[in-house]
Amino acid sequence: MKYSIRIAKEIFAVVGLTLLCAFAAQATVHSERRQEARDTRQDTRQYARDAKQRCIVNDNKSNHECRQDKRQTKQDGRQKARDIRF
Repeated sequence: MKYSIRIAKEIFAVVGLTLLCAFAAQATVHSERRQEARDTRQDTRQYARDAKQRCIVNDNKSNHECRQDKRQTKQDGRQKARDIRF
């Protein structure tokens, strides 16, 4: 009787550790996706700033036209981040 209780406790402990490891691994995957999405958004912001400056200097467009290009660039970056995350 005591032997079967001991085995049941060991099995319960192994199953519990297995589930704990599975949840930890899933959290790590979500964390990595979140980090990659954040990096994508940050890179996009810098690229949009640089593109706006190049637009104003090289294309002789108005600030308004270049601002619209910047907004579109940032929106595209946000969509890429969503695609990565979900």
